[in-house]
Amino acid sequence: MKWTKLLPFTFLLVAIWSQTHAQSFNNLPVVTQKPPLHGKHWMAITGKPLAATAGAMIFTKGGNAVDAACAMLAATCTMWDVLSWGGETQALIYNPKTKKVIAINALGVAPTGATADFFKNKGMKYPPEYGPLAAVTPGTPGGLMTILAEYGTMSLKEVLAPAMQLAEGYPIEAQTANSIEGKKDLIKQWPYSKKVFLPHLGAKREAPDAGEIFVQKDLLETLKKLVNAEQQALAKGKSRKDAIYAANDLFYRGEIAKEIARGCQEQGGLITEQDLANWKVKIEEPMMTTYKGIEVYKLQQWTQGPAMLQTLNILENFDLKSMGYNSTRYVHTLYQAMNLAFADRDFYYGDPAFGPEEPMKGLLSKEYAKERSKLINPNMNDPKIGPGDPYPFEGKANPYLDLLKNWGSASLTAPKNNATLDEKFQESFTAGTTSVEAADAEGWVVSMTPSGGWVPACIAGNTGIGMSQRMQSFVLDPKENPFNVVEPGKRPRVTLTPSLALKNGKPYLSFAKQAGDEQDQLLLQFFLNMVEFDMTVQESCEAPSFKTFQMYSTFGNHERINGGLTLNEAMPSWTRKDLGRMGYKINYQERTSGPINAIYFDWEHGSFWGGSSNHGEDYGIGW
Repeated sequence: MKWTKLLPFTFLLVAIWSQTHAQSFNNLPVVTQKPPLHGKHWMAITGKPLAATAGAMIFTKGGNAVDAACAMLAATCTMWDVLSWGGETQALIYNPKTKKVIAINALGVAPTGATADFFKNKGMKYPPEYGPLAAVTPGTPGGLMTILAEYGTMSLKEVLAPAMQLAEGYPIEAQTANSIEGKKDLIKQWPYSKKVFLPHLGAKREAPDAGEIFVQKDLLETLKKLVNAEQQALAKGKSRKDAIYAANDLFYRGEIAKEIARGCQEQGGLITEQDLANWKVKIEEPMMTTYKGIEVYKLQQWTQGPAMLQTLNILENFDLKSMGYNSTRYVHTLYQAMNLAFADRDFYYGDPAFGPEEPMKGLLSKEYAKERSKLINPNMNDPKIGPGDPYPFEGKANPYLDLLKNWGSASLTAPKNNATLDEKFQESFTAGTTSVEAADAEGWVVSMTPSGGWVPACIAGNTGIGMSQRMQSFVLDPKENPFNVVEPGKRPRVTLTPSLALKNGKPYLSFAKQAGDEQDQLLLQFFLNMVEFDMTVQESCEAPSFKTFQMYSTFGNHERINGGLTLNEAMPSWTRKDLGRMGYKINYQERTSGPINAIYFDWEHGSFWGGSSNHGEDYGIGW
């Protein structure tokens, strides 16, 4: 009998960390570095402690989870928590009045002139990673104001108050300050970014020091203009909702839009005033599948979210619990299932507002998943896994069979078959994003993964707003993905993927994480930790995970490493050897858990449990 059957929880026991809070996992002692959060009335969790405090401030003033989530979003943008105000916001919201999950699409679009030929004529294989040509139109301001107007209870003035205090000056954290210093050569290319980020030009250290009061005068003026527009509308007798949309109009059709377009174009970008005026937030139906009776919700195929749903459908065909948590068989099975789903992501996902129509009905069918599951070799990694053919599962013929035959070879960046998992590749693979989780006693639940405009951001004129870098998620060659070729007005297929799960018709989990292409990999493992292995939400957030690099990166040069696998350093030597013999190229990290932020709904006791990984600055507050 293999060790995986004799000692299914060995890995967990080896991975014992410094004890701050002990609980039980299948009657075995488990310790976590952070205690779980508990609350009866509300829960607020995000990527920065000060931003979580912003959410708590709103709750204590009587706001609901939507109000608090918007305040946390504004705060994280102001604090450059690997995003800024010019980025994009994606959200799932549970409405307790309708008992429905709502999907928010606040992703910007490619600007006028952003065609495949435009970038090819500049000698580019993909749109650039940084600078004004990397920018789609700003989505986060419109996303925040739409969410607040439609589902919140407070004014924009109230919700933006914490962020405005931060813009007046806050003690910057070492993580952000050091990131600015490390990227200062890029930042110096853009005059408005240099003015904001490098207050000590000419000194040995030109970025702020950790703990230094970081002031953003231009951003503060922009936020004041939004609040003034709202307050003027209220003074004229407009409703709360209409007054917030008046501020939205100022941003996308007024003086702020003019300065964004001017500042972008001055630095070589393409965004026009008309691009901003034409853009709108979309309120959509989410995607959903069931796993053992639990409803799991994701955003549509303009994100990678449905790939997690596909993976869950595939994994329903296996007895995961009997394999043992993080056993060789477990790691291998999940890795292969994810490869199948992510290959489909890489070829079939794109903006549903543009043709061709993505075959999502087939991709998310249980029958298709069962057929895909038969491709898993139980003994070896399969580096040749590619997209499947979901069209027959929705009664159609696949129009792209000719592209599928050669997919993953000549058209895409060649897989790094003999490469190591170098630091630069991993940084690109896990770029950007934060997460925002909020819930209240009334039943409102919010899960967000806002992103874009991370350091080094190109700031748009005198607005203080860092522009998105999301253009790099497009492709230029339809051979790679005929659904995700750049066009003006089109949204790129992004990695951003908030998650909600319902059980017995009630909220069960709200969970999200940062870090690019690894998001749905680790969110999948977090979910299975709770469902299959009965971990608490904090244990699930901190539990050692693994990462696959056998999908094409959404960033940079869109590379992949066949068999690339990151394991936790605590993985036993015999498991390392087993996986090495199965064709994996392995590296190790001390912490592989996230950062994941999550809320578990304890209906038995009428309370919330909050969890946050021991990986980064993420944390929260409950009451």
